[in-house]
Amino acid sequence: MPPGGMHPRPVQAPVTAAQGAWTQHFAVRQTSRDPKQTQNLVLLIVGIGGLVVLGLGMLLILLFASFQFNGVGVLIVLLSGIPLLGIVATVLLFDRWKPQPLVLLALCVLWGGVASVVLTFAFQIPTIYAAGAVGIDLSGDVVGAVVMAPIFEETAKTVFLVAIVLLARRHFEGPLDGMMYGSLVGAGFAFTENLLYLGGAYAEAQTGGLIATFVVRCVMSPLLHSSFSALAGLSIGFAARRGTWWMTALMWIPGLICGMILHGIWNGTSTVLGSGLGGLAVMLGLSVVIAGGWWTTMVVLWHRETTTTRESLQRYAGAGWLTQEEAQMLGTWRGRRDGRRWARPGPARMHMKQMIRIAATLPAVRARVEANVGGDAEREYEVYLLKQLTIHRNGMLAAMGLAVR
Repeated sequence: MPPGGMHPRPVQAPVTAAQGAWTQHFAVRQTSRDPKQTQNLVLLIVGIGGLVVLGLGMLLILLFASFQFNGVGVLIVLLSGIPLLGIVATVLLFDRWKPQPLVLLALCVLWGGVASVVLTFAFQIPTIYAAGAVGIDLSGDVVGAVVMAPIFEETAKTVFLVAIVLLARRHFEGPLDGMMYGSLVGAGFAFTENLLYLGGAYAEAQTGGLIATFVVRCVMSPLLHSSFSALAGLSIGFAARRGTWWMTALMWIPGLICGMILHGIWNGTSTVLGSGLGGLAVMLGLSVVIAGGWWTTMVVLWHRETTTTRESLQRYAGAGWLTQEEAQMLGTWRGRRDGRRWARPGPARMHMKQMIRIAATLPAVRARVEANVGGDAEREYEVYLLKQLTIHRNGMLAAMGLAVR
């Protein structure tokens, strides 16, 4: 018997038992087509193109930084990359329940590290000059840190999240997705900013300045930019599952404003307190609070996502698409692990993995259908996924030598 008492026969099986696993899978592929296949192909091409362009930009940044200071630039790049690697690894951990395309995750990092930096300079500098031309001074350190930097940096970073939810809503299905995307964008931006600050510190005070700046920026406060931009992703994500496209786009604004305010508070506090021991202690405490909020939110959203999946799969079981045992297996970490172990390596395990992937996607699709978001196309996509779930169940059972009917 499969793990958790999983019934060896599918509840609904549109494919005959006489077909073998691979023949069955091939036949289905000829008759079952993803209604969003063309859209997905276009998005993949655009995504790869963006990856190439932004990747080249990042390569230029890395080369420029590495060849500075007679080889110390390489050390600066490595030190700047430590918090980036830590945040990326953490996001990938939280992404395990419903993995998002690696191309999209990489685009978030590169957008933050390249495009948002370019956009910040491209709009902030002309704004300062334009304001100066009419007698308004925006060039001061306090105004720049507390007002200008939060406005332009947070806008440049998080506008990409709006593009994701409008162009690839299938991969932006809730607040956890938004939190992860925003965190990666912020991590990319922080990486490039750290290159600038660490390089400047070394140029000004050599090794001592480099170490001190590394401790302050990369050790004491590595999650700042990720936390700021994650707020916009969070607000978009709450609307993404059930909101119309325009409502979802507008929900960028509350999170953006909150990110700007938190950014401004951090910069203002840092500017007022300075770099003394007392100031550093206060900044460390503030950083711990922000990081604690980031971690707590991620864990709560992760737990909420798993709970929502289990509840939704139980509803599908009630409708006859799954048995209750299958719903429990596909909706828990332990059940998934046991299911992969039970399915023998080869075609059976491949089908089991596809069942797990589909089961993680269905709850968000059901939520959009119930909210009448996407219309007939979304309902068609839900039916397609349910049929694929049945198909992969049949394929798995056939590959295991069990009866399919």
